[in-house]
Amino acid sequence: MVHETSQRKIPLVLQCFLYILLVKRSIVIARYPELHFFFLAALFSTILALVCSLFKIKASLHMMAISGFTIFVIGLSIHLQLQNPYWSALLILLTGIVASSRLEMEAHSPNELLIGTFIGILPQLLFLYLWL
Repeated sequence: MVHETSQRKIPLVLQCFLYILLVKRSIVIARYPELHFFFLAALFSTILALVCSLFKIKASLHMMAISGFTIFVIGLSIHLQLQNPYWSALLILLTGIVASSRLEMEAHSPNELLIGTFIGILPQLLFLYLWL
């Protein structure tokens, strides 16, 4: 429960470095193209959240994570031509549960949840076209 946006800067910078290390060393595009672009999009989401925190805009990092993962799973099921809609439906349901729990705990306002959702979705959609 971090209330100040200034307290988010160091953890987000560390997360950016960890994503860079992961994308450069472990999950290379030649072996795992889908995961490579997933983590690359997660890096861009983290950078966007860091920029928001520099401008004193608080975005829900929980919503950023679950919405980005949901878009990735939907794209992966399209890519693999899976006829199983249950994972996508479950993740959409979990996105709603995460949003309602953040509101119930009064950790975020509805606008902060929307900002976090868009920060999670947009990079995943942009990178989806590179590997889909």
